[in-house]
Amino acid sequence: MVDNIKWHSGEIDKAAREELLGQKGMVLWFTGLSGSGKSTIAVEVEKELYWRGKASYRLDGDNLRFGLNQDLGFTAEDRIENIRRIGEVAALFADAGLITLASFISPYKAGREAARQAAGKENFKEIYVKADVETCAERDPKGLYARARKGEIENFTGISAPYEEPENPDLVVDTKSLSLEQSVELVLGLF
Repeated sequence: MVDNIKWHSGEIDKAAREELLGQKGMVLWFTGLSGSGKSTIAVEVEKELYWRGKASYRLDGDNLRFGLNQDLGFTAEDRIENIRRIGEVAALFADAGLITLASFISPYKAGREAARQAAGKENFKEIYVKADVETCAERDPKGLYARARKGEIENFTGISAPYEEPENPDLVVDTKSLSLEQSVELVLGLF
């Protein structure tokens, strides 16, 4: 880090923004394999929060690769940087008082822990959207698992790249056995 920059605090802090919005700013971090249901659940949770009058914003892995992270590929180093950047953005959104729904494979434990540290442990909930590789491959609308198994896609999490399962997530949502509605209710139970 360079030594000629300094964090500038404003006169309005997180507590004031939370009071204005009538909610606690936080990060709900959805992690799991491609096709496990992370984005699907996050979309439904976002809709329910809206109907409950809560200000939220959904950060999605594919969407951020169109802009902020378009310069990153899928090597281990790029995945680490992808999650680092997203963790910092999610932390800023939580500081703004928003309920931030971050749905990313985030394959490495260290990256998820760094995101937790950026947001602050009290503002971060790790949600493991659990489904085995076969279930995810069956759901795969883009055909990525089949392409990865043929060697057409390198560094594909769960096939040719690792996924480190969360050891102590705040919530496990087993989408192989739970419906979408049940999964959403479990997540909303965190509030």
